[in-house]
Amino acid sequence: MARKIKQLPLFTELEVTDVAAEGKAIIKCDEMVIFTQYAVPGDIVDIQITKKKHHYMEGRVVKFHELSEKRTEAFCEHYGICGGCKWQILPYEEQVFYKQKQVMDNLTRIGKVELPEPMPILGSRKTTFYRNKLEFTFSNKRWMTYEDLKSGRQFDTMNAVGFHIPGMFDKVLDIDKCWLQDDISNQIRNEIRRYALDNHLTFFDLRNQEGFLRTLIVRTTSTGQLMVIMAFFYEDKEARETLLKYIGEAFPQITALLYVINSKANDTLTDQDICVFKGQDAIYEEMEGLKFKIGPKSFYQTNSEQAYELYKVVRNFAGLQGNELVYDLYTGTGTIANFVSGQCAKVIGIEYVPEAIEDAKVNAQLNNITNALFFAGDMKDVLNQNFLDEHGRPDVVITDPPRAGMHEDVVNTLLTMQPQRIVYVSCNPATQARDIALLDKIYKVTAIQPVDMFPHTQHVENVLLLTKK
Repeated sequence: MARKIKQLPLFTELEVTDVAAEGKAIIKCDEMVIFTQYAVPGDIVDIQITKKKHHYMEGRVVKFHELSEKRTEAFCEHYGICGGCKWQILPYEEQVFYKQKQVMDNLTRIGKVELPEPMPILGSRKTTFYRNKLEFTFSNKRWMTYEDLKSGRQFDTMNAVGFHIPGMFDKVLDIDKCWLQDDISNQIRNEIRRYALDNHLTFFDLRNQEGFLRTLIVRTTSTGQLMVIMAFFYEDKEARETLLKYIGEAFPQITALLYVINSKANDTLTDQDICVFKGQDAIYEEMEGLKFKIGPKSFYQTNSEQAYELYKVVRNFAGLQGNELVYDLYTGTGTIANFVSGQCAKVIGIEYVPEAIEDAKVNAQLNNITNALFFAGDMKDVLNQNFLDEHGRPDVVITDPPRAGMHEDVVNTLLTMQPQRIVYVSCNPATQARDIALLDKIYKVTAIQPVDMFPHTQHVENVLLLTKK
């Protein structure tokens, strides 16, 4: 007997009332919360439910009856398809309002600790072309948009270079202009696509794992340096060298032209040998006279200008007088540690990724910093009693964990070390709130400073100062 498919409801003329912590729009209907996308508070919509749970539903807008006064026009031709920059339809002042609200909602709802009034969020001076790194994927499975299908056009090629369609690993949206990175990125990507099509180079088939051109990474710095990394699935020396030579001649401003042969099943390059074809093996960023070396595998905050604002907040919250021992947990390439080194007696950076620690050491040497030490290893394993006995208990701890937050063992170590101040940087206010609830035994939150690193997205950084009670 055929199974009866349950019809999900369609609700009409509902008002979008708020924005959820993860950036989705909120609609309330008969005490039920409905989450949707590509709508803003004040829109009046019809919504088709796509998922129904006990306490909430999800749906897609099928009709707009009224558009909110808060709404603005999206400026990117790829809006709503590539999956990025979903908040383009909100004016920037509304974006930062909801980001600050998201931070406080999480800290209040999850943290359940006493909180001071937050400082006004630090918005980004640049709201477009603010990223210093983008990665593009070559694919022979171009995503066909609704407009493409409706037009009835016959496409000469299904090759594309751009971004993955959300939820479809083997489909890539062909990008003409991305507003996230300096326009040189668009010029390089579009010219490589043109050359590849004219010269019949094969684009990667992600499902069948075949094809020559795989990924393209473009990195820029505020000092005007430019890195381009071409990833190929297999070696074809003649085709590779001819393409790289063309790129180098077409864009003489490239200071580091690199390549990699990546025949693995995934695109990660951390375990691959990356070779220099032309120019340097790295580019350099500057901040307050400090130089930071950025290699092809290096992590660096992707919004350079806002990274500087973020680090200034961290340094201010740390309240350094010159005689403190500082621990910088999850130090990455040591950017924060090196940035605060001039205001303390000694700083120790700890990070899980060995390659990042090597970059941190190079950056310290590059800037003649002699009071910074760096150690690689799992935080919960490194921060043991022997380590504390050898290096001392810190006066200040700076911690900038990944989205998952701090491991409970690390939180317990902080409670054991009992530094006078903890400066907690987070890209996920929800896990930050969970962690401060655990730290509440000894510490209270005395300052809150949200920082917007990623305009037109729901993502927000938040810096907390915790002091001993």
